[in-house]
Amino acid sequence: MSSPLPVLDDAAIAALLAEVDSAGALRRMFASLHAGEAVQPPQTLVEFPGTPGDFITYSGVLEPARLFGVKLSPYIARSGAPLVTAWTLVMSLETGAPLMLCDAKRLTTERTAATTALAVDLLAGPQDEHLAIIGTGEIALAHLRHVRALRPWSRITVASRRTATQAPTEFERFTRLDPAVRICRTVDEAVAGASVILLCTSSGTPVVDPGSLSGPALITSISTNVARAHEIPPQSLPDLDVFCDYRATAPLSAGEMVIARERHGWSAEAIVADLPELVSGKAPPPATGRHRFFRSIGLGLEDIAMAAEIHRVLTGVQKDN
Repeated sequence: MSSPLPVLDDAAIAALLAEVDSAGALRRMFASLHAGEAVQPPQTLVEFPGTPGDFITYSGVLEPARLFGVKLSPYIARSGAPLVTAWTLVMSLETGAPLMLCDAKRLTTERTAATTALAVDLLAGPQDEHLAIIGTGEIALAHLRHVRALRPWSRITVASRRTATQAPTEFERFTRLDPAVRICRTVDEAVAGASVILLCTSSGTPVVDPGSLSGPALITSISTNVARAHEIPPQSLPDLDVFCDYRATAPLSAGEMVIARERHGWSAEAIVADLPELVSGKAPPPATGRHRFFRSIGLGLEDIAMAAEIHRVLTGVQKDN
């Protein structure tokens, strides 16, 4: 009789994450992708027939870990807040057998923030001192946790579009994590003078307009399940130095890229570099004379890399250096 498949819930993932080097795992994964040791197909969106909602499939093959896998992320519309879940299955590249099924919600938060942090480490200038985070949810908090030590920030400002209506307790997590954090009442106040701006919202419409910023800044943006979601105006892309997590897939799904291509004469060929190119050192050093925009849509390989680390810790396998 075969061994039962480990099924890890959120509590189990939380306990194991403390032993995972998220940033290191993702840096190695992007290097493998550039070296041709990993495969990243485009994500697929499937709508539910007759029922409001959809699910996104993220898949990938990570040869150095001898694993392949898939994450399924459903968006189930219902009265009140929609239900969004995520589960990742990893399988052996040698036997084809399933190795682990895990609740991926916390892993998704972790890999999203760690991917942004990798981009900040590679794209932010040494002179960048003011960090602004837009968003006050779990992903925004994870971004602060991953980015706070990357530069000697002189200012860290946090706000959301509903700051004025939020209870003070919603911000205590940020100030406990870093007492230097200053909570601002408006987004405009938070980004004024900021040189690195992390957009960590679930908004489907623009949150910040790069054209309104006073000086060159690095702006990062993440994805949400909202169709064609975009946190900056699509028409601004031709005036930005654009970077992304993976140039083969980001322009197919990133809302502002899709809209900019259809309506504003932007082309995916204008992407300066993606993370595999940046990590490998094959991309030129980023210029800082214009706004730099980094777009992450989330990759199956990010989920596979994180799940692979969880499986390594779970089974007691030593990490290769």
